[in-house]
Amino acid sequence: MFGPVEPVFTVEETEIVDGLRARIYRPGPDANLPILVYFHGGGWVVGSLDSHDGVARFLCRFAPCIVISVAYRLAPEHTFPTALEDAWLSTTWAVRRAVDAGWDANRLAVGGDSSGGNLAAVVARRARDRVLPLQLQLLVYPALDLSASIGGPWEEYRYWVEKYLGPNGDPNQPDVSPLRAADLRDVAPAMILSCGLDPLREQANAYVQRLRKAGVAAEHRVFDGLIHGAFRMPAVLAGAREMLVTSAAALGRAFNSSR
Repeated sequence: MFGPVEPVFTVEETEIVDGLRARIYRPGPDANLPILVYFHGGGWVVGSLDSHDGVARFLCRFAPCIVISVAYRLAPEHTFPTALEDAWLSTTWAVRRAVDAGWDANRLAVGGDSSGGNLAAVVARRARDRVLPLQLQLLVYPALDLSASIGGPWEEYRYWVEKYLGPNGDPNQPDVSPLRAADLRDVAPAMILSCGLDPLREQANAYVQRLRKAGVAAEHRVFDGLIHGAFRMPAVLAGAREMLVTSAAALGRAFNSSR
């Protein structure tokens, strides 16, 4: 459904820690490149480095930036907070790796689609609390409130939520549902992309309003006629490629403005 993938300079498989893998994409031989740490979608249950290879390559080439695509551990074998802790560990690892690799850790962003967007939003808030500056949080049709208080019909997503949370997870806590965080001041600026035929767009809209009220720069683009998952479907859905182009452009602006 993605179609032909973009060529990039190098692709490297690595293991961050035992059981946590990542794939590093480089757009060219230059040093001092900015970094995007990316978390794939799939309801915390499916998805992989391979399923989002096309997305990572596109963002790498056209942002351009180093993309670290993270294979966080999946439910139901690994319930909350494993995926979140993997996402945070990967982000801090990227900063340490940048020192040796010559990347620009001062130009760092996080991003993800669907469940990955959920992880990116929580990581962005944690980065604020632990004084790790981010230039952007790129959230593509993110799941932001797993309590289902906004943006139904939620029954369609219940399977994924139950597998992710396990028997003891609380959908009301902000590390699960970032829309429920009490304080969003000073988190990274946000670019949020939604699909017109995806009920999660209402959560995204509510999150944008909360970010703006907290004084955070936030842009929300809704792509009419597209469905959840469109980010990986440019070969079959008209308008899906525009989502990719919009994402790469937002990353490029964020990285260039922070030089």
